[in-house]
Amino acid sequence: MTNKKDLSERDICTKYITPALKQAGWDLQKQVREEVSFTDGRIYVKGNLSVRGKRKRADYILYYKPNIPVAIIEAKDNSQSVQSGIQQGLDYATILDIPSVFSSNGDAFYEHDRTCSNGTIEKEIPLNQFPSPEELWQRYKKYKGIESAEAEEISTQDYFFDGSGRSPRYYQQIAVNRSVEAISKGRQRILLTMATGTGKTYTAFQIIYRLWKAGVKKRVLFLADRNALIDQTKRGDFRHFKDKMTVIKHKKIDKSYEIYLALYQGLTNYDEDKDAYREFSRDFFDLIVIDECHRGSASEDSAWREILDYFCSATHIGLTATPKETETVSSTEYFGDPIYTYSLKQGIQDGFLAPYKVVRVGLNVDLEGWRPEVGKNDKNGQQVEDRIYNRKDFDKNLVIDERTQTVANKITDYLKKTNHFDKTIVFCIDIEHAQRMRAALAVANSDLMAQNPKYVMQITGDNEEGKRELDNFINPEETWPVIAVTSKLMTTGVDAQTCKLIVLDSNIGSMTEFKQIIGRGTRINEEFGKYFFTILDFRNVTDLFADPTFDGDPVRVKVVGEEEEFETPEDELGDDETVTDDDGEEITFPPSIDEPEIIDGGDIISEPKPKLYVNGVNVSVLNERIQYMDTAGKLITGSLKDYTRQKVREQYQSLNDFLTKWNSADKKQAIIDELIEQGIVYENLKEAIGKEMDIFDMICYTAFDKPPLTRSERVNQVKKRDVFTAYGDQAKKVLEALLDKYADEGIENIEDIKILKINPFDQFGTPTEIVRLFGGKRQYMQALKQLEQSLYQAA
Repeated sequence: MTNKKDLSERDICTKYITPALKQAGWDLQKQVREEVSFTDGRIYVKGNLSVRGKRKRADYILYYKPNIPVAIIEAKDNSQSVQSGIQQGLDYATILDIPSVFSSNGDAFYEHDRTCSNGTIEKEIPLNQFPSPEELWQRYKKYKGIESAEAEEISTQDYFFDGSGRSPRYYQQIAVNRSVEAISKGRQRILLTMATGTGKTYTAFQIIYRLWKAGVKKRVLFLADRNALIDQTKRGDFRHFKDKMTVIKHKKIDKSYEIYLALYQGLTNYDEDKDAYREFSRDFFDLIVIDECHRGSASEDSAWREILDYFCSATHIGLTATPKETETVSSTEYFGDPIYTYSLKQGIQDGFLAPYKVVRVGLNVDLEGWRPEVGKNDKNGQQVEDRIYNRKDFDKNLVIDERTQTVANKITDYLKKTNHFDKTIVFCIDIEHAQRMRAALAVANSDLMAQNPKYVMQITGDNEEGKRELDNFINPEETWPVIAVTSKLMTTGVDAQTCKLIVLDSNIGSMTEFKQIIGRGTRINEEFGKYFFTILDFRNVTDLFADPTFDGDPVRVKVVGEEEEFETPEDELGDDETVTDDDGEEITFPPSIDEPEIIDGGDIISEPKPKLYVNGVNVSVLNERIQYMDTAGKLITGSLKDYTRQKVREQYQSLNDFLTKWNSADKKQAIIDELIEQGIVYENLKEAIGKEMDIFDMICYTAFDKPPLTRSERVNQVKKRDVFTAYGDQAKKVLEALLDKYADEGIENIEDIKILKINPFDQFGTPTEIVRLFGGKRQYMQALKQLEQSLYQAA
């Protein structure tokens, strides 16, 4: 009879845990999922390559209904205690918003009840007394505050399934469940904060679908502020509403539909008597979902808010990646605190969003300032005021031709080193700056412009040719355009899945705008090899990464008394951005009256001065610094070498500890993977140090100051010692080829037996024939181990 202590964790699941669940009344097909990976594994960048870390995986998740998880079970083998998995289970349950946690080693279950505020929060229960689905559902209802029969009916409404196998990611599931449960309990204002690229529209679709099918929200309005967003929504997730859905066009209202998609501008004429939305009765809609709600609905003075105030009896759900909190505008004051937040940082850690590195380029005129010589005139003959000009002036008040060309050359140099055809967005100060930058980039890339003049395109609100190319730029299947030069138009609402380079040459002070710009690069597209992106920063804009508000809950700043007045809130639309209705016609906003304050009969403020244009200025790169993200999602501000030293020493207290682990490891790749999980990336470190070292020498040198050897030096030492005399001629040639491969590529590649399929090994026969030269696979692996021991013998 098999000893229980000898069984694997999987055996414990099969023989003890699963039968206990079945006995307790759980439907193994519909309510029980085993080995559930709920993250994709963080992406680590290796130079211009990337690798995924480990996924978070629960042994069991139990569902009352699909996508309504009520319990988690962590299994351990019988050599461990019944409680061994409880802390891991609690960690996962906190992430997944699950109230009941169990651990088991096959002897019993150890239970943690997160709904218990006093009394027995943890206890051990026999295998045959595992709670039934109904018992854990009652606990879930307590955890969620679901009390009435009506709230329970709404909360258990099915998700939409289209038969494709697509299901919500865990954070989308939480956002949908929390929203539906809150509405079932009567909440009227809901805010969901989800980072760009995390599927806000799909989340909104599932919320709407469940409430619509439950019959509690029969007529729904989805509001956006861009035609592109409406089109994407209609063609994408909302297509399943079919003939129940319509897009409001030409401000023509048809009241026979149930799901309506509309632009804010498409419902408003800026005339109270003619506003299209007033053709609906105030109580026509039961639910309104406001996409990118930070752009208008948060502001009391916004014309968009008039729509929400008109339909005030409906439930309002705001979706945004960036809740707006300023002295005059507050998303949370209108909607309340976010019911759920899924941040950029969390998305990157989970592997659903692309990580980034920052390359900061310091130009001499930016860092030191520029002062004109006495009597200096610009190119148009205007005198240049004698003062020191700095980054805040350049391209806004004063244009230096050489600075523009230097930035364009630096962008071009970066793309030459990576890939000429990596989709790139360049953010400029304004339209005029974007025009000059496009021209400078065209000159710097004249060979590619000759191949196709759409290699570089200006895509701004005033440029019709450029705007027509926007769809081609964001389409992964289209090669051209490659570089999009813009100012404000592409900060939001642009789903640039394959954008690999974001260039910042604009003075961005708004955290909301900064988050939206960074969001252009965070999408992953594995099919087209997009796993990470780079930010090329010429203006120190990435200092905003250090701001506590960058990736956390927004701080509520606005506290307004009943009688207090504010200045007009900042205009959310950029100066160069044109808003169009459904027919593509420009919408004219009523002019704002902004009279200057007159004190003691003072002068009326004059028009801003035109830009000055100068040339003949020496512009050069003073410094260039690359910053990487650490495991906590923060940019490494010190040197990569110091960071690596710290992380290695956290894991290995001494050089001897590291050598012992390295020499005893069957596969060195396992240690390399552990270091990668700590955020140590060999390719980046190699680039920083600039030497062709083995990863072993790189770590010893960086962390413990041990003098390194190059890979070639290690190979030469092995060849001098002639350690392969016991093998036949053909086997020796295979081992010598492995040494040459190590010298070229490092230890990681030669450990994989698949290497025997490629040149030069294929000259010796098939992998099967090659391992036979050594007497079989086991003997081949022993020979490989001897080779590795010889390489590191000196250590």
